[in-house]
Amino acid sequence: MTKSEKIKQSLLAHVPKGTINQFLSRDKTPISVLLLSCVVGVFAGLIGTLFEIGVHFVTETRTDWLKDEIGSVLPLWLLAFVISAFLAFIGYFLVHKFAPEAAGSGIPEIEGAMDNMRPVRWWRVLPVKFFGGLGALGSGMVLGREGPTVQMGGNIGRMVTDLFRVKNDDSRHTLLASGAAGGLAAAFNAPLAGIMFVVEEMRPHFRYSLISIKAVLISAVTATIVFRSINGQHAVITMPQYDSPDLTVLWLFLLLGTLFGGFGVVFNRLVTLFQDMFVRIHKNDLKRFLFTGSMIGGSFGLLLLYVPELTGGGIGLIPEITNGSFSAGILILLFIGRVLTTLICFGSGAPGGIFAPMLALGTSFGYAFGLVAHSLFPELPIEPGVFAIAGMGALFAATVRAPITGILLVIEMTNNYHLILPLIITGLGATIVAQMLGGQPIYSQLLHRTLKNEKLRQEDLPRKESN
Repeated sequence: MTKSEKIKQSLLAHVPKGTINQFLSRDKTPISVLLLSCVVGVFAGLIGTLFEIGVHFVTETRTDWLKDEIGSVLPLWLLAFVISAFLAFIGYFLVHKFAPEAAGSGIPEIEGAMDNMRPVRWWRVLPVKFFGGLGALGSGMVLGREGPTVQMGGNIGRMVTDLFRVKNDDSRHTLLASGAAGGLAAAFNAPLAGIMFVVEEMRPHFRYSLISIKAVLISAVTATIVFRSINGQHAVITMPQYDSPDLTVLWLFLLLGTLFGGFGVVFNRLVTLFQDMFVRIHKNDLKRFLFTGSMIGGSFGLLLLYVPELTGGGIGLIPEITNGSFSAGILILLFIGRVLTTLICFGSGAPGGIFAPMLALGTSFGYAFGLVAHSLFPELPIEPGVFAIAGMGALFAATVRAPITGILLVIEMTNNYHLILPLIITGLGATIVAQMLGGQPIYSQLLHRTLKNEKLRQEDLPRKESN
């Protein structure tokens, strides 16, 4: 028995075998799955909310603490570099040493687990993803917290099935999916998006049934209630509320969608290109891996001081863009810069997601597009902020290939329910162009890469042992 299995058995040994436990473990009883999905939603919402609070605490208070407490001891730039490098070191070390499957977004791991192709070691992944994610995101790297929250939610689903000794494979699958839905719902205060993410984006892996759909609904709603009871009911992004655009400008949204469709395909390919590049750099050697990651983290500590717009997940940047704080030229430069920083951070294998960085990219290019369109067609009633919101959904649709999820996610995050039509048009254009160009959904692409690399690693083991 491996050390990991001993840890799991030790945890399970403390679970009582009382009447309630025996009732809930009766896998043929549908009500047991629904009750457990509620439990999963509560814990997914709790860990997602605590993760958000932790990330905000580290990122928002660190620079002020440096300036107020120890900024006079050493140069501020040196302290910023060292502290960010140390935070990143924590994230990279935990991942490499204890749970390699916690690297990156984690969503492909959940999708692989739904197909029984990837293990779910929740007793390792939960602490590694939580504290490793705090380190990586807290260092200022361009990463989102939604991927980690989805993976932690899915792992909570598997944890609950293990603790309550659920044996039925369909029930275990359903609760795993329910945890993922609850995780996304808690990450963005978006229950509809959490539900649709599982139903639409995970459709190749999700086993559709009346019970599984109900369980996903219950988990997402429960997780959202937990999130709102702690953080309040306000939208995640505070921004202007827009009216539905004039019909004469709808064709511009289709044009914007086609541009994002082409970029989405290129972006997905660049993600795997950067991942392969970093593997060639560190060669999976612990020292090289930690040194590379620490240098990346330290560099983003410097950027936090001097060019903060190029750091962080980008959720805080979106209101600045939509309030008109940047010109079209600056937004294009910001878009290019954040594309590069997103690829570096996500490609390096740090424990963090890519949702939030993509939303910021969509906002910056979309608002720039709106400004340019307004200058070219002054006679049309163009509101650049509407194009910024449409851009968020379009890039999500082009890369993740889940347009309905993207629409619901953007609407719930920004509270702009009047923009459904332009979001549909933009997302449709992006999806069609991406499909025509032969691009693959990013999470399917990442899962395929993981399985391929794992197969190659298993094939290399006998050769190394024989040598």
